[in-house]
Amino acid sequence: MRLWLNRLSRLLCIVSLLTLTACSEPDYKWSLYDVSGHLPNLEFSLKGTGNKTVTQANLKNKTVLVFFGYASCPDICPTTMAQLTEVMTKLGDDAQDVRILFISVDPHRDTPDMLQAYVDAFNKNAVGLTGSEKEVAALAKRYRIAYQIEKPKPGDSAEIYDVTHSRGVFIFDRFGKARLLASDTEAIDTVTADLRRLIQTTRTK
Repeated sequence: MRLWLNRLSRLLCIVSLLTLTACSEPDYKWSLYDVSGHLPNLEFSLKGTGNKTVTQANLKNKTVLVFFGYASCPDICPTTMAQLTEVMTKLGDDAQDVRILFISVDPHRDTPDMLQAYVDAFNKNAVGLTGSEKEVAALAKRYRIAYQIEKPKPGDSAEIYDVTHSRGVFIFDRFGKARLLASDTEAIDTVTADLRRLIQTTRTK
């Protein structure tokens, strides 16, 4: 009797192991850069349209795409905003759970209302934000963003100058955790696929 029970026990262990092996799935391989655990949570306090303070609390339960730039950027910023708009279109109904944050690194020229008008031209799910020079610098440092405001060229107005800044879009899940980083050269379909998976998997938690 004991021998039979031992054999039955071993058989059940084998069946259980096979079941777990068959049901488990390999970890999903993100196509974008996985930055989980390498960047701090989403946290900020900046000015939005109407000069109202906006913080991460205003984006609770939203997947957030953060992009640093400036309104008079001649190429990178409008291109990136256009690409993100296309991603939002491809997301379909999932886009309602996403917000784009366009944070200006040029607070001298970019007012909150100007920024909102700028992003509205691309996507209604986008929010334009800025702050004092100190606030913007601190936030950029928090997320390892490099930027530099060049001095006006001789003979130019004090309002005419160039700004150089890092590229890339930081993606935070609905819990405010930094999850992915998309370069500005990523294919639209690649960004859409990873973003959709992130939205759907965190929605069930």
